[in-house]
Amino acid sequence: MKKDQLLTDKRKAQLLQFCKTVDIKFKNIELLEQAFHHRSLTNEKKVKNNERLEFLGDSVLGMVTAAYLYSSLDNPEGDLAKIKSAVVSEKSLAPIALRLGIDSLLEMGKGEEMTGGRTKPAILADCMEAIIGAYYLDSGYKASEKYVLSFIVPEIEKVLAGGMKDFKTQLQELYQKTSKECPVYELVSKSGPDHDQIFTVCVHLGNKVYGPCHGKTKKAAEQAAAKLAIEEGFNK
Repeated sequence: MKKDQLLTDKRKAQLLQFCKTVDIKFKNIELLEQAFHHRSLTNEKKVKNNERLEFLGDSVLGMVTAAYLYSSLDNPEGDLAKIKSAVVSEKSLAPIALRLGIDSLLEMGKGEEMTGGRTKPAILADCMEAIIGAYYLDSGYKASEKYVLSFIVPEIEKVLAGGMKDFKTQLQELYQKTSKECPVYELVSKSGPDHDQIFTVCVHLGNKVYGPCHGKTKKAAEQAAAKLAIEEGFNK
């Protein structure tokens, strides 16, 4: 008997629908099922819970987030640490879990269920990390990285928009003080395979052009161009 045949047809359909919703594919659907098993379930059934997967997923989540911040922003280490702390957190992950419908797929003991465990932020965040861990084991780092970035990048952008100014924001504020206009970013080129592209960008401030600058993403290249314009003192 194949492992996925241990699941009921209904449960397997639910898991496959979840995969479709978040755009991931599991070769071993049993790993994904385990990610939804809260530890309270093991008190009632002989099944593995998601704690070990959560431990692994926490590390993968942190690594993906740190690598993205390092490659996309030129902010000081202290800023990067603050952003990472904000997005790799229960406060950030729990609402994402609700949005993805993870609460409805959780399996837990009756006692935990009766005390509202299905909507507890800590349990939801832990499950998010367990899914990452399961996907890492099933499909490797690149696949799990793509999944993590799909929901963590918007959270990073929220933090930046909420007050931690990146170079593009700084440049726009400086430039608008003297010109009342906005910087114009030009995508000069992009090269390389889909999984490893290099973007080249220039920024136009009136009749002055700064760049070209390069980055692994368009936003990263724009940040580099904005940083260059600031460092070269366009407004001096």
